[in-house]
Amino acid sequence: MTPRDDSESSGPRRSRWSDLERPPLNAAAVRRALVREGSLWRDVDVVQRTGSTNSDLVARAAEGGLQEGVVLVAEEQTAARGRLDRQWVAPARSGLFFSVLLRPGDGVPMERWGWLPLLTGVAVATGLARAGGVDTALKWPNDLLVTVGGEERKAGGILAEATGDGGVVVGVGVNVSLRADELPVPTAGSLALAGAVSTDRDPLLRAVLRGLEDWYGRWRAAGGDAGACGLQEAYAAGCATLGRVVRAELPGDRALVGEAVAVDGDGRLILATEAGVQEPVGAGDIVHLRAG
Repeated sequence: MTPRDDSESSGPRRSRWSDLERPPLNAAAVRRALVREGSLWRDVDVVQRTGSTNSDLVARAAEGGLQEGVVLVAEEQTAARGRLDRQWVAPARSGLFFSVLLRPGDGVPMERWGWLPLLTGVAVATGLARAGGVDTALKWPNDLLVTVGGEERKAGGILAEATGDGGVVVGVGVNVSLRADELPVPTAGSLALAGAVSTDRDPLLRAVLRGLEDWYGRWRAAGGDAGACGLQEAYAAGCATLGRVVRAELPGDRALVGEAVAVDGDGRLILATEAGVQEPVGAGDIVHLRAG
């Protein structure tokens, strides 16, 4: 089990205030705000540096006995992964990098678990808007987009992984204070570059986790029915993919082009093709080609 680190110090070789624009998270304050009687969140651990919070939390769950609601946050990740094993690299303390353990098995059929990345996207976008004052759009199935200089940029992503014991680890990475000269690729962005009114990561993290607790509670209470709990409507309202002509790069080196017209009750993207057929896409990489 990864030891708890409240970010009070980082040893003699490096001051915790080495970058005054990027102070460390106040782990004790975040924990006090979120871990309480009746809350989803059981514990919040903050570590200075790790390979991947998702990998760490999946490994912890494999050891057995880990309850739902554990949150693992890293100030820096050295081997973070996105979808399709893409790497996620960012300077220390420049973003929110965390994973949560959820166990939706009681009362939610497994076929509805595909909504978890979409649910998390809604929670993250809502939390960032409230605490950071920045509009964040959702690209199906798990990218977070901001507008920088009139251009759509990816500022974050979500990755869900099964633990093998009835749990799901959902990881979130968001570029918060990343500067233009630090962008890994030209199509990347950050909250700061998008004009966020605040890049203080403490309130951003609290807002995102509170939003996730709220939406997860609604979804579970509805038995995973995204339509009944309002999740399907909320996701569609914030999804930048809908109304666009897109190319879906599918497993098996297949591709499908069409207009994204809906997200169905199972969380699949519905494409209307030139052949007049509506095709559901449950997994794949989506490329936005042009606005609808």
